[in-house]
This record gives sequence, C-alpha cells and structure tokens, in this order.
Amino acid sequence: MAALILFGGGGDLAMRMLLPSLYFLDHDGLLPPELKIIGAARSQETAEDYIAKVRQAVQPRAEAADAWDEASWARLTRRLDYLAVDATDAESLRALKARSGDGPVTSFLAVSPSLYGRIVTAMKTAGLAGPDDRIVLEKPVGRDLESFRAIDDAVAHAFDESQVFRIDHYLGKETVQNLIALRFGNAIFEPLWNNLTIDHVQITIGETVGVGDRWPYYDEYGALRDMVQNHMLQLLCLVAMEPPSDLDPDSVRNEKVKVLRSLRHVTAEDAERVTVRGQYAAGKVEGRPVESYQTERGQPSDTETFVAIRADIDNWRWAGVPFFMRTGKRLAEKRTEIVIQFKPVPHSIFGHGARHGIGGDIYDNRLVIELQPDEDISLSVMNKKPGLEQRMQLQPIRMSLSWGQDGKDAAPPRRRVAYERLLLDALNGDSTLFVRRDEAEQAWKWVDEVADAWACRECKPLDYAAGSWGPEAADLLLSRTGRKWNVR
Repeated sequence: MAALILFGGGGDLAMRMLLPSLYFLDHDGLLPPELKIIGAARSQETAEDYIAKVRQAVQPRAEAADAWDEASWARLTRRLDYLAVDATDAESLRALKARSGDGPVTSFLAVSPSLYGRIVTAMKTAGLAGPDDRIVLEKPVGRDLESFRAIDDAVAHAFDESQVFRIDHYLGKETVQNLIALRFGNAIFEPLWNNLTIDHVQITIGETVGVGDRWPYYDEYGALRDMVQNHMLQLLCLVAMEPPSDLDPDSVRNEKVKVLRSLRHVTAEDAERVTVRGQYAAGKVEGRPVESYQTERGQPSDTETFVAIRADIDNWRWAGVPFFMRTGKRLAEKRTEIVIQFKPVPHSIFGHGARHGIGGDIYDNRLVIELQPDEDISLSVMNKKPGLEQRMQLQPIRMSLSWGQDGKDAAPPRRRVAYERLLLDALNGDSTLFVRRDEAEQAWKWVDEVADAWACRECKPLDYAAGSWGPEAADLLLSRTGRKWNVR
C-alpha cells in the first residue's frame, strides 16, 4: 500500500492547500485507490481530533467550489491518519514507517527548510528513504546558493535526484501549463516568439497583503529571495525556453537551465540602472488605511518588499528583448500576469503614415497570460470599427483564449488548486513541473549576483505608498526605454 506523509500536517500550508487539494483529487477519483495519507506533526492529538480539524479546513473550500459531498469526505476519512512525531528523531520516525506500511512512501516536507537536513537524515535511518520512496520539498530551499547547496547535499545523501521533487506551486497553475501548449502546439505563435517580432516581456506578481506576522521569515529573505528566485524566474524560463524535444521531464528542464545560464550578469555598476528595491510605507489598500512595513516589524529594516528588475537573455532568440519583472507587497492590485508585447506594425496605412492618424490609434498586439485573480489568456488585435464612415476606423479588441470552454455559454471548469496537479505528479513520479538541482543552483547564482550588487552599491529600499504600484523608479525602469507597465 502506497502512503503519503505530510510532515507539518497540522500547519498552515497543509490545511490551506495540501489537504483541500487531496480532497478534490479524491472527489474526482484521481487518487490511487489504496493510498494512505498520514499527517505528521509535533502536536499531541488523536487521529479523530486531527480529522475533525481537516474537515473544518476542507469543507468550506469544497462547498465554495460546489464539490462537497459526504461520500467523498467519508472516502478521504478512511485514508487519513495522524501521528505525533519529532521529525528530526529517527526513533520517532520508526513508528511512522511502521504506520505507512510496506509500499512506496511519498513524504511532503511542509516545514521550515532549515529542518530539511536533519529530517532527511532521520528519515534515512528510519527506513523512509528507500529506492522507491520520494520526497517533496517546499520552497524556499536556502536563502542563497551556499545554504541551498548545504541543505540539498543533505537531501542528496538520503535520496537520489530522481526521487527529489522541489516544488514551485506556480508551475501547477493550469494557465502556466497552457503556455507550453500555446507555444508548441500552434503554428501561429512559435514562429513569432523571438526578437524579430517581440518588443519586450513583462512579468508581474502583485499582492495587496502586507507581511503581517510573517515578518521574522520575510525580514530574512525579502522579496528578491522569496519571489524572484523561484516563481518569477520559473515563469521567465517557460516564456523564453527553446522547444524541448519532447515532454520528458529532463527535456523540459534542460531547456529551462539553458535560459538561466543565458541571463546577463548583474554587476554593481548595473544595479541602479536595471533594478529597483522598494519598501511599503503607510497608505491605503482597497480603501482602508494600512501601516508601513517598519511599523509592522516594530523597528527599522532595510528588507525590500518590492523588486523590479530588467533581465536580459543573451542568446540568439532573445538578444535585445528586455524581460521586466516586478513583485511586491501592499500594491494596488492582486495581480499575476505575463505580458508578451509585440513590436508595432512597420508602417501604418490608416493615417497617411502617421501611427495615430484619422484612421484611429493603432495599438501594438499584446498577449496577456493572467494567473491571478482570474486565469485567462487573451490576445489584443486591431479590428475595423463597424460603420459607414468614409475612412476606415480602427478599434482594438481583446480575444480570449480561455481554456476549457466549448462555447460562449459553457461554464468554465472548476479552477483547480495548483497543488492538485503537483501532488498527483509527485505520487505518479512525474517530475516535469518540479525544479531540478542544477536549475535551482543557476537561479540562486543570478539572484545572489543581484543581492551582492545591492550590497556593493548600498542600495537602500525606496519608500512607496501602500496601495500604489511601487516606487516611481519602477516606472522609470521602463519609461527610459520608451515602454510602460501594462494597465487594465
């Protein structure tokens, strides 16, 4: 019998994401019939108490998705178990090994990465790191290249690389995966996916929430290490990678590594020209006043809560095409999107050579991949405005390429939790959407360069009002090249 062990099974990640995801997978009949799910944590409680807590976490989420039913819950309940353990102690884990049975075990470490080394060492001693077992690591693994390697070396001592699944939940989002289908499944996009037709790319991950009581973690990592090293660089790789030979996990990840190796180095001399650090001050978000980061923390801090970076990829496909990334807390909107901005038409025939003439403004084609708050892919094109005017009038239209809809009146499919896909892939041993060690190393190398450049130039975070889109310098990052951030 196969088993899934959730270390940190009573924590926030498990209750908010992992256990609801497992319920949905079970509800849809996608979990292996004999799979056993064991929550493991330090808390001394019975399995019955644990299952009651899980229900409190899962039921509202499932009801909101119109997917709750007692039969599905009863089926999940039969799979669920709980054991109080010290995950760093091999003797404590032996009882967990006995509870999991003789089949392959997939262990999900939803705990602090600082504990990974001690946990995997104990797992190996306790027999939870056999050749058929797998381990899933939640980010961030380390805070720089050196600490990543130290943690990962400990993991490598217990598990082969083929058994290690480093998770980035953004890769589990349906629309992110659909980007691969869009690029490589259609003859009309891939020939245009280069520096001849694309002007620039924007990647935005905006959050309206502040740091709050997460400040002890956040103050150590900041936006650069928390968001850019993983989420943003993974999205950049999917946009920029060359076509893989197939969808074999290593084929896809090989191409992502090539992109990361092609990123232009960020030097101290470049820091102020291609990067922006920011930290939110007091302001208003969604109509309510909010405190500054330093007030939330309780003392002064130089930790950035906002980052904007221009990244250049030095290869033939992307030479001369800047990739602009920005992410931050307490911004104007909760928005995650990728914008592919195409170059303008070389000559307008609608205004006697003028770009903005009598015929109407001509807007450059733009492909927008939205991940939050809604998931959609849309393409902006120019179209004739209906009417009998003597001179042709133009108007931009937005064509939705939203996935999963068979007709205008068809209801879209349920928006899945990103962890559903990733948990299912980990259980099936499919590592395509997980991060390989050399991939993580290359990402850390580039991020470390940025952090070192900031330190060398003593780049302090610039204040920005909560509820804005970050410091003015973030707008200047684009405007000095004649570009601007996408607005809705």
